Amino acid sequence: MASAIMAPVKDGQFVETPSESSLKKADGGKNGMDKDAFLQLLVAQMQYQDPLEPTSNTEFIAQYAQFSQVEALSNMSGSMDLMRASGLVGEEVYIKTTNSAGEIDYVIGQVDYVVYENGKAYLSVNESLYALEDLDTVVDRTYLDAYNKARDWTRKLAKLPSVKGIDLSDGETIDELEKIYNEMNDYEKTFIAKDSAELLNKYVERLKELRKLNGEDQDGTDGEGTGDGEGSGSEEGGTGEGGEAGAAGAV
Repeated sequence: MASAIMAPVKDGQFVETPSESSLKKADGGKNGMDKDAFLQLLVAQMQYQDPLEPTSNTEFIAQYAQFSQVEALSNMSGSMDLMRASGLVGEEVYIKTTNSAGEIDYVIGQVDYVVYENGKAYLSVNESLYALEDLDTVVDRTYLDAYNKARDWTRKLAKLPSVKGIDLSDGETIDELEKIYNEMNDYEKTFIAKDSAELLNKYVERLKELRKLNGEDQDGTDGEGTGDGEGSGSEEGGTGEGGEAGAAGAV
């Protein structure tokens, strides 16, 4: 069973993909005896039996009956695996694989379809096949989206310098983090650590201070007056020089 057209290469050698590792382990687990192998052994037993103490027909029938029972149980197990695998189509799953070096890795994705071959069920995830026995976790899509959003948000927050070390160039990142957090629903916010949420508030407050010192309003616009340096007087009293309000017009 081929699971990929191209194999990755590292240091000039082909590297076994997670899918290949999963399929190889599944194929290696086929150490049982099928019906053809049993019949061959049965024929060999009849050919080489002791002619002075031949095996009775009753014993042969009993052996075959026992094998038939085992085969029926095996087929039933395979059918149950197929039903279980079919129920996973469309679900988000974690596939746990172990490569030839013994390193454990996880493949995350949606089950697109199921392949049933030689009594075994295989899950198609990210256009590659994996043995059903390597299924580790079935994840709710809402949970996975919330988890990934919180993970990406936390990683971006961790890349910022210390609160006292930020400058105005970090403003765009802090504004974005604040916007994402404010738009999260209550369920998504449960994936954000309390310490991280408090740290964001410290960044926001520090950024406001820096923008105020730079003469910017909270929205980042220039906070200086609109006068031309001469200053403007009251509407009734006209304009005075040097920013002083004229009082000549008052009655």
